[in-house]
Amino acid sequence: DEEWPEAEKAEKLARGAALKWASGVFYRPEKLEALGQYRSRERQRNSSIQSRLKSTVQSYLEGVSSGLEQLRSAAQEVQSVCQDLGAARWALLDSADRFQDLQQMRALVAEHVQLASVVQVLPQLFSVHEVFSHTLQLLHGQRLLEAHAELMMMEHLRDDILSQLHVRGLSSAQATVLSYFGGLQELNESLAKQLWDIVGSSLQLVREDPVLFVTAVRIIEREEKIDDTVLLEATFLPPGRPKGWRQKFYHVLQEAITGAHFHATHMDAEGPGLAKHLAALQKDIVSRLRVVKDLMVQCVPAHYNILSVCTATYHQALTSHLQDILREDLDKQALFLLLEWALHVYQSPEMMGHPDLLPEVDVSALGPLMSPELVDQTERKYVVKVKASVLEWMQRTLEVEFKEWFREEEPEMDHQGFFQSALPVIVMQMLNENIQVASLITDSLQQKVYTMALEELEAFLGRLREALVQCGKEHQKDRSVPKYYVSYLLAMLNNNLALSSSVSSLLPDAARREVPTSLQAALDRMQKKGCQLLLEELLLDLQPLCLQLPSRKWLSGSQLSSSMCEVIDKYAKDFSHLRKPLFTLLLMESELLVASQYLRALMQRKMVCKSEEERGQLCDRLLQDATQLRELFCGLGLDRSQQSLEAVFALRELICLKDPSLLSLEVLGFITKYPDVSDEHISTLLDLRGDVPKEVRHVVLEMMAQHPQALPESYRPIFSTILVPAPELPSCLRKGKCA
Repeated sequence: DEEWPEAEKAEKLARGAALKWASGVFYRPEKLEALGQYRSRERQRNSSIQSRLKSTVQSYLEGVSSGLEQLRSAAQEVQSVCQDLGAARWALLDSADRFQDLQQMRALVAEHVQLASVVQVLPQLFSVHEVFSHTLQLLHGQRLLEAHAELMMMEHLRDDILSQLHVRGLSSAQATVLSYFGGLQELNESLAKQLWDIVGSSLQLVREDPVLFVTAVRIIEREEKIDDTVLLEATFLPPGRPKGWRQKFYHVLQEAITGAHFHATHMDAEGPGLAKHLAALQKDIVSRLRVVKDLMVQCVPAHYNILSVCTATYHQALTSHLQDILREDLDKQALFLLLEWALHVYQSPEMMGHPDLLPEVDVSALGPLMSPELVDQTERKYVVKVKASVLEWMQRTLEVEFKEWFREEEPEMDHQGFFQSALPVIVMQMLNENIQVASLITDSLQQKVYTMALEELEAFLGRLREALVQCGKEHQKDRSVPKYYVSYLLAMLNNNLALSSSVSSLLPDAARREVPTSLQAALDRMQKKGCQLLLEELLLDLQPLCLQLPSRKWLSGSQLSSSMCEVIDKYAKDFSHLRKPLFTLLLMESELLVASQYLRALMQRKMVCKSEEERGQLCDRLLQDATQLRELFCGLGLDRSQQSLEAVFALRELICLKDPSLLSLEVLGFITKYPDVSDEHISTLLDLRGDVPKEVRHVVLEMMAQHPQALPESYRPIFSTILVPAPELPSCLRKGKCA
């Protein structure tokens, strides 16, 4: 038990398990009846387990016995081998001197093998120079395949000798071999020169004699296989390897393509010359790519991708060529041709999208011929050139127009009788043509030219306005020059209106027809200056008449208002040659000018009514003049609500008022209707009455101070433009001449 504690532990566990099982089975008295059956069954189980254990132990013991027997036999054999090895060792020690003799024999055998190899190649070595001469003759006769076969044989012989020398470490002898085979270098160079000449003229050869080109490709492929073999072994690299003739083939082909079209020493960069050059490029490139697609592809292996290589070469060469052209100082026609050719013609069915080239040729994967940055830069150059041309043309047009203003005949009229000139048509046609031409290239170029056109039109309006001012100065010096000054001013106003209505037609986007703010301001300034010059001309004719009032001669019955009406009617007939909106505007401005001049004349402190009779005459004269003028403007088409002459009627009410004490109420109504009237204006009107006491004057002015008026937004000022002269200071001296 002390030697096998595990057995005791196992027996205890087995007994515990048996007790647990028995207590679970026989926990009731009626179960004890089956005790004999349980005992019999367990006895059979135990005997079965014991028999299996005995069988297992027996087989284990038999195996152990067999193993011990085999170990004993192996030990005996090992001992026998050790004895034999010991005997062999003693035998080898006895024959060590004989091995030295075998070493010398081995060296002799190696030397014999080398000599045998040399003897085998001696005929070839002696015939090397003869083969060189024969190969050179073959090359001169363009028998390239035969020449290349002999060349490969010589190279193989040389490389084999050099490889053996390299393996044996005889590097000093390699120089002698290379010197002996020195003619190979000359033959290689001669063969290569002929090959590259053939490749350089391949596009012509595949049409005339494809055999020579196919021969060159076969030789290149042979050399490429030799290169691959040499690089794969990587033990010894012969001189001149790898040759890389396939890569050289691509390089020579690309050089031939670019040299034939894009290395010209001089090219006419002007419009017509450039157009011919681009047309020639287009025709030649399509023709040559068709040759590559139809003929050359059949002469080279498929993995050459010769059509893709040629297409990419043409594409890259064209890209560089266009960049070189753009470095020149090109005119606008040349820049337009380049943009159109690169962006539209190049990928069109007329060139790279030609039906004969599709679907194999696809330049879409090669990117644009001109980068977006270069396109934008070229477009800006084009806009600068167009701008210079437009500026020159507009300046010439303005000079012609300025000369026409001084002609001895009226400007031309349209079918409706409106004065006009060819200026708007010329300017807008020129701008519109440039915008339409730009639209043929890109939307961005169209937008750039459109922006430039509006800027130039704005600048042109400024110069035209300056020309009008200069013409006005000439007219001020002599009113007979120009003879038809007013007519040409009217024509320029109609022209300005035509320009304003035509600007929207220049817009590339029909959805937004808005004139830019700065250009609209220039048009408004031009219109304002034209109207101002016309009103100044009208004023020059009205001023002599306005100087006659107020006066007692005027009160007693003058034809002043009739004369004013005649002048106004004369100008109105001239204004009828204006288009409707301008005619109405100028008629309103003329009426305002007449009213303000009439009121200004009344406020010049020239007269003071001395009696109630004079005040009555003044009121009658004011009523008659204002009515006559109002009816005249109404007859011309200006509604009474649009006239400023109503101020004369209101002013008349102030003068006709018989009771001066009621003036404060009347003045309050007057300043309410005309809020731009000032104290000086009212004081002058009170002086004109001649019967207003100081107290009443003080009350009126005090009332105005207590009721300041604000100008409404839609109010047309009339009194704010009228300056009242300062009153004369009283003097105690008599008026007379100095002694």
